Amino acid sequence: MNILEKVQKIFSDMKVTEIMNHDVIYVLPNRTIAQVKEILRIKRISGVPVVNNERKVIGIISIEDIIKSIEANKLNEKVENQMTKRVVTINYNETLRTVLQYFEKYGYGRFPVVDENGKLVGIVTKNDILGAIAMKLGILYLHDERRKRVLDSEIEKSLITGGEINKLNADYYFKIDYFDINSIGIGAANLKNFLLEKGFEEKFVRRIAISTYEAEANVVIHSGSIGEIYCFINDDNIVIRVEDRGKGIENIELAMKEGYTTAPDHVRELGFGAGMGLPNMKRYADKMVVLSEKGKGVIIEMVFFKN
Repeated sequence: MNILEKVQKIFSDMKVTEIMNHDVIYVLPNRTIAQVKEILRIKRISGVPVVNNERKVIGIISIEDIIKSIEANKLNEKVENQMTKRVVTINYNETLRTVLQYFEKYGYGRFPVVDENGKLVGIVTKNDILGAIAMKLGILYLHDERRKRVLDSEIEKSLITGGEINKLNADYYFKIDYFDINSIGIGAANLKNFLLEKGFEEKFVRRIAISTYEAEANVVIHSGSIGEIYCFINDDNIVIRVEDRGKGIENIELAMKEGYTTAPDHVRELGFGAGMGLPNMKRYADKMVVLSEKGKGVIIEMVFFKN
């Protein structure tokens, strides 16, 4: 049984709108094949829907169609003459169960998602499904050699988006002192004030501050290592990244359970270590990735959307 079959029973009622890519790239029928070829190269995708002026899906063009056009020396032909016109679309009210059935029945790499009027609202691929499942669980756990390779290297890419992260250009930075348990929260408090001064809405900043506080507390209580808080302000979101190079987490799945804690008694007597750190981060962040290995430290990356 493959991974898609395994998750089907658990997440079969998820709406396709929770899975699909809303920021879908599409082309008009009057574009040339050469132009589409360049779009696929730049965006690193293997196909795009073709829509009319009302954004209704009228076709789809893929790498296979591009190859055929190259072989026939038709790169300057219009998309409408070379696209696949018999398009299988998925209604935006469908569930994951139906989406998986479509992949099994038709064997395509992607399906445009349309509303009741046939208007394009998204696109769904198998990678979108796996990504949605990972985020639904609130955790993306990288195993074995891949995980080890990432933790042993100087990470310079986002664990969520894959985009480059230049830590030297972080909008906010704070070094966590793990020696003093009374210092827990200083980094989160400073970050909160920093974002409020930037003009961000108080409720939005509160979510970020709570999640950062929990991550900061985990560094002080559990890591045995100095940690770092990075904040990156983007056009539509804020990314928080908290890192340490300490003891690491042996079992992330177990650590995600509410109430589970490895904090010593003297820490719990001070009111810390209630086992709600990672669950609270998951609750308040829009997306969260936890990367860890025993003896290799912990990296927590969280995304908070402004809208």
